[in-house]
Amino acid sequence: MGASEADNTADRPARGTRRNKREEVLQKAAILIARQGFDGTSMRDIAAAVGMLPGSLYYHFPSKEDMLIAIHERVVTDMTDRVIAAIEGVEDPWERLEKASVAHLVALLEAGNMVSIISPNFPADREELNTILKSHRRAYERFYKGLFDALDLPASVDRGLLRLQLLGALNWVPVWYDPDHPTGPDEIARTFVRSICKGSQPD
Repeated sequence: MGASEADNTADRPARGTRRNKREEVLQKAAILIARQGFDGTSMRDIAAAVGMLPGSLYYHFPSKEDMLIAIHERVVTDMTDRVIAAIEGVEDPWERLEKASVAHLVALLEAGNMVSIISPNFPADREELNTILKSHRRAYERFYKGLFDALDLPASVDRGLLRLQLLGALNWVPVWYDPDHPTGPDEIARTFVRSICKGSQPD
């Protein structure tokens, strides 16, 4: 083994440690921001949660905004992956929408108070941050648009409004959902989709 190979081998644990620490920072920061809000959470709070000096956080993230962007992208990406996995191999458009909606709702409920990270809305002085976060969500919304575009619906039906109606209903569930109620998230999501299907068909 040459010197350069030895150097690379010696460096691997350090790189792995850095990656693990970055993941820990993201996880703890996400919990704190979801609980306390973005402005209510300081870099000092996050550093204390992971046992680091506040200045050390900047090695992993240049700013708190960059940290939020990484968390937000992770949450949206994880939800997208779950929905795509749920509809794999399913051909019927309405069944695809049902399964996607179930996966969407289950992911929201499992996220708990992390839901607040998915759709923050910052004042105009943070428009650049808003733009980045909205771009993450638009990619997910385009995926759902494809699901609605595949549905057999009358020409008079506004698919965009129908999509917003379904996503709005699903996203509101965590506000009132009772895990002790006999109706679980699977049936709630399916009921929403079926009501849309029934209501959008001609008499």
